[in-house]
Amino acid sequence: MTRAYDRNPRYAPAYGIVARGWDAAARSLPPGPMVLAVDGPAALDWATAIAALKETLASKGIPVQEEDLREYEADRPTICQRTGDDGTDPYYLKLARNSLADLYEHLPQCTRPAEGVLIVHGPGAALVEHDVLWYADLPKRYAEAAVIAGTGVNLGRHREPGTLRRLFYADWPMTDAHRDRIAPRIDRWLDVRDPGDPASITGDTMRATLADLATRPVRTRPYFNSTPWGGQWAARELGFEPQQGNTALGYELIAPESGILVGTEEADVELPFQLMCVLHPVDVLGPDVHAEFGTSFPIRFDYLDTVDGGNLSLHLHPQADYMRTRFGWTYTQHESYYVTATEPGARVYLGLHQDTDPGLMRKQVEMAIERGEPMDVDRFVQHHPAEPGRLYLIPAGTPHASGAGNLVLEISATPYLYSLRFYDWLRKDAQGNSRPLPYEHGFANLERGRQGEQVQELIQQPRTLRAGPGWREELLGAWPGMFYEVRRFVLEQPAEDDTAGRFHVLNVSAGEGVLIETDRGARHDLAFAETLTIPAAAGKYRLRPLGPQPVHVVKALVR
Repeated sequence: MTRAYDRNPRYAPAYGIVARGWDAAARSLPPGPMVLAVDGPAALDWATAIAALKETLASKGIPVQEEDLREYEADRPTICQRTGDDGTDPYYLKLARNSLADLYEHLPQCTRPAEGVLIVHGPGAALVEHDVLWYADLPKRYAEAAVIAGTGVNLGRHREPGTLRRLFYADWPMTDAHRDRIAPRIDRWLDVRDPGDPASITGDTMRATLADLATRPVRTRPYFNSTPWGGQWAARELGFEPQQGNTALGYELIAPESGILVGTEEADVELPFQLMCVLHPVDVLGPDVHAEFGTSFPIRFDYLDTVDGGNLSLHLHPQADYMRTRFGWTYTQHESYYVTATEPGARVYLGLHQDTDPGLMRKQVEMAIERGEPMDVDRFVQHHPAEPGRLYLIPAGTPHASGAGNLVLEISATPYLYSLRFYDWLRKDAQGNSRPLPYEHGFANLERGRQGEQVQELIQQPRTLRAGPGWREELLGAWPGMFYEVRRFVLEQPAEDDTAGRFHVLNVSAGEGVLIETDRGARHDLAFAETLTIPAAAGKYRLRPLGPQPVHVVKALVR
C-alpha cells in the first residue's frame, strides 16, 4: 500500500531552519539604529502583527518608533482613477499594472533614528528608504476568506471592508508584481498566517530553497473552497474539512494562488509557487515556454467536486482578443474536464445545439435574472454522459458546466479569474443572494459556430503515442488554438519520460500511486488524486507504479 493523500506536503529548506515567533525574527536584526521596512499585502492583519513586533523589540530594551504607510493613502477617487476603475463594470476590472506608489498621496521621508528601530510598514514599504527589508506574506486563500467575511481590506482602502473585485483584479496583480521586483533583496521572509506567532526564514534561505525546488518535482499545498454547488467527494475520500458544508473547488496547482510549504509540522512557511517561476523561469518553465509566456506558469490543475452536490453554473471563458483588450491578460482560459469519478447519470454540459438561437437564449437568461424563471438549459446547450477517464475539451467561448455527481479534474490555462456566467440554476448563497451573472460579457464571447456535431470533436478518443512492456502513453486531447495538450500514462510497469525542456504536470487519476525518479537523483512519490510539477530542468525521469493495480497518470504540457 502507498500512503494516503497528503494535504500538507512539505520540503526542507535548502539550509538553515524555519524559525517560529517574533522573537526569532527580531534576533535576526543587525545591531545599531535602523529603518526596518516591513512590506506585505493589504489583507494581512497589520495591527496585530506590528503590535506584536513592537512588543518583542521593546521587551529587549530596544526603542521603537513606527510609520504606518497606509496613513498616506490617496483618496478613493484618485486610487480608482489611477488603477483604471471607472465603476462601469460591476463584475471585473482590467488587471491593474500600477506601482504600489500609486496608492499614496506621497511616500514619507524616513530617516534612521538616533537609536533603536523605526518600523515602516504596509504595502509598498520597500519603496521607502530603509536599512533592512522584511516581507510579511499571507497566502491568498486567507485574504479571500477575510474579504468574504468582511474583515479583509483592499489596497489603498484600509479603513473600509474590501471587495473581491478589487482583490482579484487590482490588489493581487499589483502586490505580486511588487513582491517579484523586491524578492532579490528581501532580508527575511515571514509567513503571517498567525500574526501573533509568525514563521520565518532568511531571504537567502528563501531564494536558495526556491532555486533548489525549481529543478526537482514539487507539489503545492492543496485546499478546497466551498461554494453553493459543491459536493462531498473530497471530504469523504481525501479528508478535507468542508468550510461551509462542502468541498467544491480543489486548488491542486493554480500558480498565482498556490504555495509550497517549507519546513516541518512544527514550523513552516508557505512560499508562493509563482515566485519560484519569477526567480527561475528557465528552470521551471523551460526556455521556449518562458519565451512565450514570460514568468507566468500557464497550466493549472484543480478539482470540481459535485458528488452529492449540484450543477456548476453555465458559463464560458473569454475569447483571446477580448481577454487581451478588455481584461489585460495575454492569453485566455482554454479548459478541459477530465472526469475522475462519477455518480450514475452524471452529465457534462458542453457546446450549443445545432441552430441554437442566441437571442432566445439571452431572453431566457434575462428572465431567470429578472423574474426568477428557470432557464431551459437543455434547449440550448448539449449534455453528454460523464464517463470516468474521459477528457472533454472546452475551448474559450464554449458554454459548459460540470453536472451534479462528478469529480472533475479541470486542466486549463492559467489566466486571472474571468468566468463569464450565464445561469446558476436560480441558486442563492448562504446570505440569500444570487451569484453575480455577467451574462453580457458571456454573450459577447459566445462561439456560435461551435454547435451540433462539431461539439463531438471536443470529446476525443484516446490515441496511443508510444508504448513499452507493461505501459503506454496516450493522447487524450489536443485542439487547434489550445497551447497545451493532455496525455495519460497507463502503467503496470515502469516507464521513462523526459521533460525535453518543457515542464510537465502530473496527476494520479486511478490506482494507488507512482514513484518519480529523475536522472538528477530526485525522488518523489505521488498518491492517488495528488498533482505534481516536474520542472523543465528535471530532464529525464521514470514513473514506477505502486500497488497491484494499473496506475493512470494524467499529464499536461505546453505543445
